[in-house]
Amino acid sequence: MRALLIPLALAGLCQAAHAGDISSAYTDLDWKKDCVTYAQSEEGDGDWASLACSGYRGYPVLIGYDDARESVYYGFPSDDMTAVWESFSGLNTAGPKVEWRIETDGDKAVPFAVIHRREISNPENENKPTEVLVVAKVAQPEEHEGCTIGLVLATGNPQANDLARKLADEKAKSFACGKDKREVIGNVPDFGRVDN
Repeated sequence: MRALLIPLALAGLCQAAHAGDISSAYTDLDWKKDCVTYAQSEEGDGDWASLACSGYRGYPVLIGYDDARESVYYGFPSDDMTAVWESFSGLNTAGPKVEWRIETDGDKAVPFAVIHRREISNPENENKPTEVLVVAKVAQPEEHEGCTIGLVLATGNPQANDLARKLADEKAKSFACGKDKREVIGNVPDFGRVDN
């Protein structure tokens, strides 16, 4: 009987070793310090720009800016990444801090999701924007699939960070961008994805 228990115990240890630990790391996002503008509008061509910003350990943050609205992409884009636009319909801006959800397995640490606070203009009160936590899948170097998987209303919601982390940890890795429906928690302003 003891001989049977030892292999079972070892199997349990092996499973525990393969299950990655999930933690958070934080990076700053300051357009002036952390970003490089690689394309922008000419005079008379509207008000838009494309920026590449530093993220977590070589994973970039890409910002598309157009008419006071931002589309943010986390990780490594495919060649046609510029064809996708995800943003709120109202005027909005990304917060200065990005939370990366990281799975560590041995000496390998992979960011698989981000949680990023956004402020969206409130037509009823210009001085009180609506805050939303955007939960996004991080595009990996070998698999260029990144997108928003969920939105959590942060204004007036003390549980917003916990809800966003739970959503990231449970859904981000298996989420199929462009196919799966993102989860919305709370009365969040209009948000959409446009594939050009």
